Amino acid sequence: MFSGIVEETAKVVKIAKDKGNVHITMTCSFVKELKIDQSVSHNGVCLTVVKKTDKTYTVTAIKETLIKSNLGLLKVGNEVNLERSMRLDRLLDGHLVQGHVDQTAVCTKVEEADGSWYYTFEYDPTKGNITVEKGSVAVNGVSLTVVNSKENTFQVAIIPFTYEVTNFHSFKKGTVVNLEFDIVGKYIQKIIGAQLPALIREEIINLKKEKKEKKKNKIKKVK
Repeated sequence: MFSGIVEETAKVVKIAKDKGNVHITMTCSFVKELKIDQSVSHNGVCLTVVKKTDKTYTVTAIKETLIKSNLGLLKVGNEVNLERSMRLDRLLDGHLVQGHVDQTAVCTKVEEADGSWYYTFEYDPTKGNITVEKGSVAVNGVSLTVVNSKENTFQVAIIPFTYEVTNFHSFKKGTVVNLEFDIVGKYIQKIIGAQLPALIREEIINLKKEKKEKKKNKIKKVK
């Protein structure tokens, strides 16, 4: 579990394909602190450290991860947002992020305004995911607040600190990003989605009963 507060960016130094998997080797300032089997969020994707040296470490992304996220688009030299798993003795500064990317989105607009930046993202709404105004969303693992929420687009505002510390400074029109929608919202949506058919059926039955009752009353009046 993560909080969406990115610690720094890692630099990709090697990418090796292994059948359907891809081994990604990176370097960052806290390499020596990492341990084998440790979970680290990479652009919002929870990956396990499988190998490390004094200067680099390696994670493995399986085929499904490569399809669902932007990790399959990585190239040597690219920056990746990093966050180590959340500790229970620390404040939750962002929001609960699982590290399970729901889908990708495309950056359609970047605007600078009074020292901050506004990014517009477009995503496929047919996958059943939604954003809500002032709700939370993780973009490349960064916990952000949604503004201008629409059916398939939304905006986020980035302050200078986040712009520098994360890979948002490299975003441009056409950049593909990872999205993880708010877990609370997903559970609510799931519950409502499961109950809705039953509620509709119940409503149809009630309408039929009302119609039948009205017909009976009409016949009685005629008699």
